[in-house]
Amino acid sequence: MQMLEHSPTLNTVLMVEEVLKKMNESVITVAELKRKLPKQVNHTTLMIILEYLEKSNKIAVTLKGITWIHNSNVNMGKMIARGLEL
Repeated sequence: MQMLEHSPTLNTVLMVEEVLKKMNESVITVAELKRKLPKQVNHTTLMIILEYLEKSNKIAVTLKGITWIHNSNVNMGKMIARGLEL
């Protein structure tokens, strides 16, 4: 098992999630995200968090930047599961 040099804490992951969820912009760069975070986060740690959020389908990372895509609406999830069109 590979040991991570900068393992993110749950509080740090939640802090990054909260900033991404509440951003006014539709796309944000990593540099802009770093400026908006209430506390400084190590770059490697931030990259680990962003990779986790992308793998868990909460964000999309493109050449233009990062976008929050997770929808926690329970009804939406049920409709998608049943295959209903909106």
